[in-house]
Amino acid sequence: MEISNLIFFVVFLVTLGFFIRNLNRIITNIKLGRDINRSDRPTNRWKNMFRVAMGQSKMTRRPVAGVLHIIVYLGFLIINIEVIEIVVDGIFGSHRFLSTVLPIGLYNFLIGSFEILAILVLVACLIFLIRRNVLRIKRFWSKEMTAWPRTDANLILVFEILLMTAFLLMNATDSILLSRGDSHYTVAFFTPISQYFQFLFSGLETSTLVLIERFTWWFHIIGILGFMNYVLISKHLHIFFAFPSTYFANLNPLGQFTNLVSVTNEVKLMMDPNADPYATPPTNAPAPESFGAKDATDLNWVQLLNAYSCTECGRCTDNCPANHTGKLLSPRKIMMDTRDRITEIADNKRKGEEDTKALLGDYITAEELWACTTCNACTDACPIELDPLSIIMDMRKYLVMEQSAAPTELNMMFTNVENNGAPWQFSAADRLNWKDE
Repeated sequence: MEISNLIFFVVFLVTLGFFIRNLNRIITNIKLGRDINRSDRPTNRWKNMFRVAMGQSKMTRRPVAGVLHIIVYLGFLIINIEVIEIVVDGIFGSHRFLSTVLPIGLYNFLIGSFEILAILVLVACLIFLIRRNVLRIKRFWSKEMTAWPRTDANLILVFEILLMTAFLLMNATDSILLSRGDSHYTVAFFTPISQYFQFLFSGLETSTLVLIERFTWWFHIIGILGFMNYVLISKHLHIFFAFPSTYFANLNPLGQFTNLVSVTNEVKLMMDPNADPYATPPTNAPAPESFGAKDATDLNWVQLLNAYSCTECGRCTDNCPANHTGKLLSPRKIMMDTRDRITEIADNKRKGEEDTKALLGDYITAEELWACTTCNACTDACPIELDPLSIIMDMRKYLVMEQSAAPTELNMMFTNVENNGAPWQFSAADRLNWKDE
């Protein structure tokens, strides 16, 4: 093993170690949420994951962004096959390892496909940059899209452009070195795109070409390893988490809410004529849980997984009728705040620092929560089926059932239901008076 191979091996292990450690931290953060059973209907869940996450079925509702995203997505999946070859070459000092284990025809097909995808990904990323920074599409410039979220999105696009450029330049210089008979560059491969870049280097000396080829090779693989770790602190975490999020998504019809088990049992007890209202609870009865969610740890782990999976694309907010009327509510902000808060809780816990904040109040206001019409437009619009409405409803439950902090209009309705058995301010005896008028 040469010194360059040893250096590569060490770099690979270090970056992989950082990736595993940081990914485990995020998984630990998610596990801080309450338990919820989403193991039902496994067949439907697998179908949902393949249809939405793998098949990108909801992305094409907006055709331009959808098609461009599918190009980048396919590029990410397919071009990364080439990473296997680079890692093996980097560790063992071989050159284009896959050409020795695959039929040369198949290898040429793969490299040609990689190059075509690389140029398509490069063009798609350029268009995305123009949409964000020149056309300044409104949903990318909302209030919650502060300097970091906008910079994060741009950095990812620039990363992709640089990685694809390095890949094409690496192939271009490799082909020239092959034509010059260099002993290390002995594999001929199909270059449908990189051949048009060869004129940039054809007049250079062989030693210079080797330097450029090695530089682009190292830049490409170090860039991929760095990108892999950067994703964990980026909105592009959905590259990994979109799959479990769509698998564990709520498969019930939109608008179907679940009742709290404790409340359901209480109502059943009230309706049971044989029940003793004065019965003493058993001594081993579990302590009653709080209703709803005040902080991120009161949410369930699927909701926290959703928060980390959020792509910050803004489709939820762009479809929110409350947001369109100027209300404070932004479903995207709900997801971003939840992610930031559970990360803060976990960081404080690891450092042993006191935590005096809460998701409700310090991050999300009651005004935002009560602006929601519960129409489910946000959930329906999400390209990976995240559910910001469930977080909103759990925090509303806390406001109503723990703090009695519902808006005046709702308190009036609650009083009417309690006194009159209906949300209107008429007694049961007066309900049919309208027919006498």
